[in-house]
Amino acid sequence: MSEVKSNIHKLNQLQATAICGNDISSSCLYVSALTIIYAGQYAWVSLLIVALVLYLFRKIYGEVVGALPLNGGAYNVLLNTASKRLASVAACLTILSYMATAVISAHEAMYYLSDIHSIPLIPSTILLLAIFMMLAIIGIGESAIVAVIIFILHLVSLSSLVLAGIWYLLHNGWHIFTYNWQQPVASGSLVKALFFGFSAAMLGISGFESSANFVEEQQIGVFRKTLRNMWAVVSFFNPVIALLALSIIPLGVIGSHQESLLSFMGQSTGGAWLGHLISIDAVLVLSGAVLTSYVGVTGLAERITLDRILPNFLLAKNKRGISYRIVVGFFVMCVSILLVTRGNLADLAGVYTFSFLTVMALFGIGNLLLKIKRRKLPRPEKAPILSVMLAVALIIAAFFGNMKLNLVSFYVFIKYLIPALLFTTVMLNRARIIRAIIYMLKYLYRPFRGFAVVSNKWLERTLVKVNSQELVFFTKGDNVETINNVLMYIEGNETTKKLKIVNVKEHGTNNAALKKDVEVLDRAYPHITIDFIELEGAFGPELIQQLSNDWHIPKNFMFIGSPGNRFPYQVSELGGVRLIM
Repeated sequence: MSEVKSNIHKLNQLQATAICGNDISSSCLYVSALTIIYAGQYAWVSLLIVALVLYLFRKIYGEVVGALPLNGGAYNVLLNTASKRLASVAACLTILSYMATAVISAHEAMYYLSDIHSIPLIPSTILLLAIFMMLAIIGIGESAIVAVIIFILHLVSLSSLVLAGIWYLLHNGWHIFTYNWQQPVASGSLVKALFFGFSAAMLGISGFESSANFVEEQQIGVFRKTLRNMWAVVSFFNPVIALLALSIIPLGVIGSHQESLLSFMGQSTGGAWLGHLISIDAVLVLSGAVLTSYVGVTGLAERITLDRILPNFLLAKNKRGISYRIVVGFFVMCVSILLVTRGNLADLAGVYTFSFLTVMALFGIGNLLLKIKRRKLPRPEKAPILSVMLAVALIIAAFFGNMKLNLVSFYVFIKYLIPALLFTTVMLNRARIIRAIIYMLKYLYRPFRGFAVVSNKWLERTLVKVNSQELVFFTKGDNVETINNVLMYIEGNETTKKLKIVNVKEHGTNNAALKKDVEVLDRAYPHITIDFIELEGAFGPELIQQLSNDWHIPKNFMFIGSPGNRFPYQVSELGGVRLIM
């Protein structure tokens, strides 16, 4: 009964696939033409290599999220296997990727719409972003309904295009493909053509990481199915559409229709009605990609706010349980970037490309760390180490390939990344910064003593509030080395310096040795206040919830060691408790 209840109001397979699938499946609108420009007649081969990479990442994501089924994606796995600082870098990159995705998708949707009816691009782009902001605030359930409708219409449109292309070839033959095949290889050599085509085609899997950022909103067992479904859609449509384009349109003509290749193919094979259908579909599915960005960033931002990387005021929820301030804040950032770039989205394309590829690489690295540091953690499937290393190597190759193709975009990516990293660095080190300001007010501004005293008292109260949040570590009776590593992690990653070490023991158990170890460590870490607590009973979700309520400590500030195969609960059942060792 508890499992059934846990699935109420959560996303089913179709809904979850639609939300993230609209993003990744919208790639066929631009990735086929882009790949053909760099790989020429071998574009479909480059796209098949991308499908292989995506297949490798299916198991990588399946293993990680199966072991740690919590929102946050790459941030979540690095938080539980590496450090909070590295995890915050992944969070910054993911948010940048979502911002770029939302703005580019909204702008491109309005570009396709302008082909049907003339409209001002920037105001209409802002309006579209505002519409999906309101939809995201209404709730994920209502958003999913819209996403499903868009996703089904998109698959119908793409299937119609493929069938029309096959019908065209049956009646007109393969002479255009033969002509294209005999043309000189792009980039001068086959290897270069495949490599640069592959690098450009990697944009075709953007959105694959989105499902991991709202996994807690999905029904049990749905996540792995979303990975399979996204892989199937991309692996079929992207290479097939590229192959059909090469069979219907001469290479020299494809470049001049890069922005709207699919609608041009529709007009060439099925007539004006199919061209208009593809254009309308493009508007809808690119709008769906905007919705994916809102859903994904909300799940991620809630998680990192709970971990105090973003300010707590963002967690305010409306009656539907939606963190509306996160949604509104994301809308404001997207609009500001759109206005700063003045509608010229070439710069944002660099942010989009390099952020997404870096997040994918970090997820692969997180998988390797999970294998090393969390070997005993149960997981539904395991990705072979060699396949993980191959997948990460291919992502890195694509990263450098895109640098070679467009170095200016890489510099733009760095310009956006640095402020984001500075902000998170400030948030992670705000206690140290406040102490430094207090010191400055005391010793450097004596002429303004009155102002300094008032400011000093306010800052000291703020510092006390920052440091007052207690942490909890549940120990099974670990040795002194393990608890020492816990204290080292807290000292290096958390602003608070109060720790409750809790041992849930059976009746009659003697913890004399553990108490002596804690006393030694208490003296070794004078800046951390350690409180050792013994409890009798059974460790599990009920006890965690009870202690969280009694002590007013959120569960994401509670830690456990990595559980083994005999542990009777999934990590997700513990309500956000973090793995620290």
